[in-house]
Amino acid sequence: MNILLGIGNEINGDDAVGVWVARKFRHNDWIAIDCATVPENYIGDIVRSKPKKIVLVDAAQMNLKPGEIRIIPKEKLGKATFSTHTIPLSVFMMHLHELINAEIYLIGIQPKSFYGGLSNEIKYAGNKVIEYIKKDKINEIKIL
Repeated sequence: MNILLGIGNEINGDDAVGVWVARKFRHNDWIAIDCATVPENYIGDIVRSKPKKIVLVDAAQMNLKPGEIRIIPKEKLGKATFSTHTIPLSVFMMHLHELINAEIYLIGIQPKSFYGGLSNEIKYAGNKVIEYIKKDKINEIKIL
């Protein structure tokens, strides 16, 4: 089993892309969790599931074009900004690494706007991320 964690805030426009992806994602080998802004609340569920892969999807300010998708390695987390989380994603990911022997990926999607609903660019990028994960092609995503 694998786990997809959708992270974001629905009232902040494109910041909701992670939760949007989690709600749309369906695959027999995956559990998708809408974490909103508190992925740490799901650590117990994640550990009990003993996943082989964990994929976090979130909007990330990476100074790219809206809708650009990148894998953000843990050593580069400081180069991307995530504004709506109660604890930094770097701390959350480090904690997961300590608890679980799983491959952990953070997929960032460059937002267009933090106002209104999801932009078309972000919906398109979210659908691309879903396909990357479903087809087990996460490694084809460019690295930040």
